[in-house]
Amino acid sequence: MAGSIYGRLFQISTWGESHGKGIGVVIDGCPAGLSLSEEDIQVYLDRRKPGQSQFTTGRKESDMAQIWSGVFEGRTTGTPISILVQNQDQRSRDYGNIMNTYRPGHADYTFDEKYGFRDYRGGGRSSGRETTARVAAGAVAAKILKELGIEVHAYTKAIGPVSVPENEYHPEEIFQNPIYMPSNAYAQKASAYLEECIKNQDSSGGIIECVVTGMPVGIGDTVFEKLDANLAKAMLSIGAVKGFEIGDGFKAADTKGSVNNDSFHTKDGRITKDTNHAGGVLGGMSDGSKIIFRAAVKPTPSISQPQSTVTKDGENTEMIIKGRHDPVIVPRAVVVVESMAAITILDLLFTNMSARMDKLKSFYGTDVVALF
Repeated sequence: MAGSIYGRLFQISTWGESHGKGIGVVIDGCPAGLSLSEEDIQVYLDRRKPGQSQFTTGRKESDMAQIWSGVFEGRTTGTPISILVQNQDQRSRDYGNIMNTYRPGHADYTFDEKYGFRDYRGGGRSSGRETTARVAAGAVAAKILKELGIEVHAYTKAIGPVSVPENEYHPEEIFQNPIYMPSNAYAQKASAYLEECIKNQDSSGGIIECVVTGMPVGIGDTVFEKLDANLAKAMLSIGAVKGFEIGDGFKAADTKGSVNNDSFHTKDGRITKDTNHAGGVLGGMSDGSKIIFRAAVKPTPSISQPQSTVTKDGENTEMIIKGRHDPVIVPRAVVVVESMAAITILDLLFTNMSARMDKLKSFYGTDVVALF
């Protein structure tokens, strides 16, 4: 199975299935000398793990990070970092009824058609549990970025029809509610909406917004490796994400150039912009402003309502999905979005180091030392 490796210079390779023995990631390209502990990774994993509230799956997983390689005496060695998270609460019997039946909204049918065989326990490799490995790697990337003065923060902007207006954001409230909304008042409204969904054996989608601060100018390339294109790929690689926009996004299609253009001016000897409709990216490269993007997350496809489907043999049937499932994916996906953004940005930062000859000379020096 191809497609489990992401990145060029800061590269991650994830492995594992929902009901296998564990989930893990190998990180290649992390510089030596970074202070790193399992606790650094655990902070991120705890934000993603199940059982946090009534709006998450009842599966009980401690999601304890174990660093197996690449760290010695509390610092990275420059060699591959291997991180393992063991699965503890698999209930594969809950999935016996889908062995030969395709769940609507899942990858069961496409997996069978592509490989001729699938791990039906919880979706196997296509399960959202795969993102555990991404979050572990994202914690490492985020720590490197922080040492460079760059921070990545994501939060829930909307759950179903309940959306927090930008003028009512209160960032300090993000971790004060189980939905990770920047408004406790709107989180209460969203909770009421989700309770109604649960009552009706249904689920909800939502929107995650992410803000990156401290970015230097010029990160990303102008053609196939644009910063925004890479962020889009990173977000859409998350199983539940169905849409991506940066800056004004789709709203830009309904405006005029005189409004959408961000005017420049100089302030305190620094070039800056009056507005940020572009979302911090111009021509595929960071422009020094905040990078702001959003990911649209679909409703959880596993619902308890009867649904029409077919068997592997093509027979029409009806099914009720059993097991433990999130009525909404968004709250636990917030840190996944944050992690994938951190991994993507760090990889592009590393790639950018070869962009200018004068910077290479400054880093390596211009004197050639004769070896012989």
